[in-house]
Amino acid sequence: METIQKIALVFTIIGAINWGLIGLFDVDLVAMLFGEMSMLSRIVYTIVGITGIINIGILMYHFDEKK
Repeated sequence: METIQKIALVFTIIGAINWGLIGLFDVDLVAMLFGEMSMLSRIVYTIVGITGIINIGILMYHFDEKK
């Protein structure tokens, strides 16, 4: 499970960097690399969203573990 957590964290970081670039410079790196709303960019956006949800679960698990 630790491997999945690390992969989820990497994709979440990629998503955070992309949103930072959008907010600061109006540059969507995923769209630049794979095309605006191409199948590949949609896959990347979907993976980032899923890994964000996974990270929420990991965070909640660690909160419950500390009780």
